[in-house]
Amino acid sequence: MTNDVVELILADHRKFEELARGLRDIDADRSALRAEMAALLIAHAEAEEHEVYPKLASRNATEDDEVEHGEEEHAEINKALLEFMEIEDLKGEDYDEALEGLVEVLNHHLNEEEQSVLNDARRNLDANTRERLGVAFTTARKVQLDTNCGRIENVRLIVEKTRDRID
Repeated sequence: MTNDVVELILADHRKFEELARGLRDIDADRSALRAEMAALLIAHAEAEEHEVYPKLASRNATEDDEVEHGEEEHAEINKALLEFMEIEDLKGEDYDEALEGLVEVLNHHLNEEEQSVLNDARRNLDANTRERLGVAFTTARKVQLDTNCGRIENVRLIVEKTRDRID
């Protein structure tokens, strides 16, 4: 298992894609998968925003506007996540529409982040720095997960705090 921050973030990205596939499966435990997706999305974004993005910016390893754009996209994802979490009928059309809305903004973010921020980190940070950032990311992510960060009340608070980023 690596502690390279780029590889850790990419592993989460692949997990998001796997969860999205499961959430589309009518026979899956959609409630459990939705809770897992919510927790991982919130923990991942909070860890990136508190541990990874600021350090990349302070080391001039990526552009400040890329960091700001990533944070704006996290806010959009969180808004779509909240809308998805508020759906009660997990087999209805509203569920499908909300899931696809979430997946659309999520995939957009994953693609952009992988092409810009993560490639910048690979180019501009040495392996030791990426390892230290990975440890910080993992620790912050675990703290979030341990506090049940994906609960709907927390997602509502985060969306409200970041509303100015997307309105």
